[in-house]
Amino acid sequence: MRKMAHIETVRELLPIPDADQILMAKVLDWELVVRKGEFKEGDKCVYIEIDSLLPENNPNFAFMEPRKYRVKTIRLRGQISQGLALPITILPEEKQNLEPGEDVSEILNIIKYEPPIHPHLRGKVKGLFPSFLRKTDEERIQNCGWLLEVYRGVEVYLSEKLDGSSMTTYIRNGEFGVCSRNLELKREDEDKLRNAFWICADAHNIEQRLRSLNMNIALQGELIGPNIQKNRLRLTELKCLFYNVFNIDESKYFDFVDFVRIIRELGLETVPIITETMELDHTPKELITMAVGNSTLYQGGFREGLVFRAKQELIVPRHGRFSFKAINPEYLLKYGE
Repeated sequence: MRKMAHIETVRELLPIPDADQILMAKVLDWELVVRKGEFKEGDKCVYIEIDSLLPENNPNFAFMEPRKYRVKTIRLRGQISQGLALPITILPEEKQNLEPGEDVSEILNIIKYEPPIHPHLRGKVKGLFPSFLRKTDEERIQNCGWLLEVYRGVEVYLSEKLDGSSMTTYIRNGEFGVCSRNLELKREDEDKLRNAFWICADAHNIEQRLRSLNMNIALQGELIGPNIQKNRLRLTELKCLFYNVFNIDESKYFDFVDFVRIIRELGLETVPIITETMELDHTPKELITMAVGNSTLYQGGFREGLVFRAKQELIVPRHGRFSFKAINPEYLLKYGE
């Protein structure tokens, strides 16, 4: 579960050109704007991530009313600001001694903003996301920059992050299933009731393709196209581009080479692979700069960002699978409605 508000330390404070009342603060590897005099370097703060929705009945957040209590990426005096750093005193007194990293989302009643679900994505629920599969939701590099120090030199591949809806299909003991990010969905017979996940799965014969492998296996990808996240890639039909192949019996992902081979043998498409091999020797800021650019699927628009995954599967203590994402700040400024 993503921590939307957590205790952190103000690592650095830097001036912003032509700005007398504000400073750039670095919290973890996030850059954001704070009022001058509000913090000293080394102070603890409550860091609230972008995509947070703040409670309207808390007077500490009254200044967010013009922004409808949503925390988004903004630009102030030329400085991109991602998130909020607020004094530790917004917490109840007995919670003000919590250590950096502690989640205070529930204490402050801060939740993740979820955009309305388009009817095209709804369907009859078969059950929760199956326990024999794994959900994918890469951490942003600003929250896990320590990986770049501890695992410097690891070989990764880079893929384009697509702004769609997570889709998983699987075959297990002869049963075929289709899932959204959080739910397994029933197949509907009437066209007017069918949801985009099943429409896409049937249109691309994914069930038959998976059965041809004669193993318990799952494919995970991004559903994109009409009525999906405002279809900013201007696609004319639904498609799923895949980024994971998961061996259900062994409960592990296939390495990069086998992932690409299986998707291609099935006659399906991977997400756009930007770089097949890169040795990690970068700062978080360098990777975020790398994420800025246009989509390979729609040259007229920004890409959402990049996903970095180890070429050979690697499990990291306190983190899980070695993967993370760098989101294009220009994309967030343009589309973070």
